[in-house]
Amino acid sequence: MPAREGYHTTRGASAARPTPDAAMSNATLALLIGGLLPALCFGLSGAVQKVAAKSGIGTGPYLVVIGLVVLVVGAAVTAVERDATLTRPGAGYAALFGLLWATGVGAIAVALGRYDGQISQLVPLYNMNTLVAVVAGLVALGEWQTVQPGRLLLATALIIGGGVLAATAARTP
Repeated sequence: MPAREGYHTTRGASAARPTPDAAMSNATLALLIGGLLPALCFGLSGAVQKVAAKSGIGTGPYLVVIGLVVLVVGAAVTAVERDATLTRPGAGYAALFGLLWATGVGAIAVALGRYDGQISQLVPLYNMNTLVAVVAGLVALGEWQTVQPGRLLLATALIIGGGVLAATAARTP
């Protein structure tokens, strides 16, 4: 795939990245592609997840079906990007990510299917994972040098407050 005008490639023909003279900056594209699109996908997936848990599928088969879909999507992305780069460290971290993600998704499925959990309460709670990711990014990845601590503390307080409000939002009879 040839690079589009205003773009340059850094890795293979499909890794076109906009130069400063392009209409949208890399930062804007990163926020849209890596922030807004996943927010929409994950938000909708929460509702679908509850419907799936209530439809009579066991947690194991549920995870297997998800895994098969991830396999198909991964193969399609690999074909479109024309990049099958694979290293042992990269594969190991991807496997660890998969293990952590599947464990979390399985736990949500159990809460929804067996304990009649409410997705509207669970989502704000499990999305406090942001705090875990922030701490990991700051400490393990050294990102503390690139953030504004005051804003980060305010965001942390808002996330915790939202989780507490959601967890206590159930109506009592």
